[in-house]
Amino acid sequence: MKKFVDDPKDFVPQMLEGLALANPDTLRYVPEYNLVHRVDTPSDDRVTIIQGSGSGHEPAHVMTVGPGMLGAACPGDVFAAPPVEYVFETAKRLASPRGVLFIVNNYTGDRMAFEMAQELAETEGLDVRTIFVDDDVAVQDSLYTVGRRGVAGNFFVMKAVGAAAEDGASLDELVRIGEEVNAVSRTMGLALTACTPPAKGEPLFELGENEVELGVGIHGEPGRERIALGSATEMVAALVDPVADDLGLAADDRVALMVNGLGGTPISELYLAYGIAHKLVTGRGATVARSYVGEYCTSLDMAGLSVTLVRLTDEIERLLAAPADIAIRVF
Repeated sequence: MKKFVDDPKDFVPQMLEGLALANPDTLRYVPEYNLVHRVDTPSDDRVTIIQGSGSGHEPAHVMTVGPGMLGAACPGDVFAAPPVEYVFETAKRLASPRGVLFIVNNYTGDRMAFEMAQELAETEGLDVRTIFVDDDVAVQDSLYTVGRRGVAGNFFVMKAVGAAAEDGASLDELVRIGEEVNAVSRTMGLALTACTPPAKGEPLFELGENEVELGVGIHGEPGRERIALGSATEMVAALVDPVADDLGLAADDRVALMVNGLGGTPISELYLAYGIAHKLVTGRGATVARSYVGEYCTSLDMAGLSVTLVRLTDEIERLLAAPADIAIRVF
């Protein structure tokens, strides 16, 4: 497979260096810990919010560092949890007097790294809390998880707690908000092709010419089943229906609807899929109050997409609408 890569082991550091060089007024990069943080973090006025997880899902999470979202991110290698040391050092360096909040996708490696780092940080006297994100309805357990996986719904948790932190919310309030957003978020994805990690140099799995993976994980984990490729309407419905059913979507609900690209799907196809998803959701009587189309949580170059629904409350809707200034700005 053709890739823009020098030495695969340098892929993540080179990417992070480029991100920092492109945003010199807003971001700082600490190579020793794969750490990217806001220039104004830590702050005495707000809780420090930290995300990690493996690389390969960009713009999550390093490209969502900035005012109104994350205070810092410390990713691991591609599809690998960050080392405990990275998370611990990030918390120590950037701890605020108001506390530290970890946002962790529900994967075994990520949970271990952040839970151990929290224990170490607490021995240093730091006030640290953790939110786990598990919005994927495709499978209950996967190759990497105990319980549901954390996928694109993670964006809504980051956005809501980031906005609340900017307003000066306490650590307890941020935990409450994050857990409430996670509880009303549901996602499911579908892959047309596999992804190719730089170090591997070949696709993680094989799909037949007319075959798709329904419920695929963002590391290429198997989903619910492999099915025949159908029309766009059939494929989008195969995602919207289980997501809406699991959420218990009601006719009077106001929702946020996201169609998220997995890395290799043209934006034109994402908007096509969004139009279908919007009609399916409103056909159930719900109101789509906020719309998101693009790449938020990817799987390197995987062709495919995921659909996320978030049931909105007045508070969640207000926080999602709050301003943010991050690296994936669109001018």
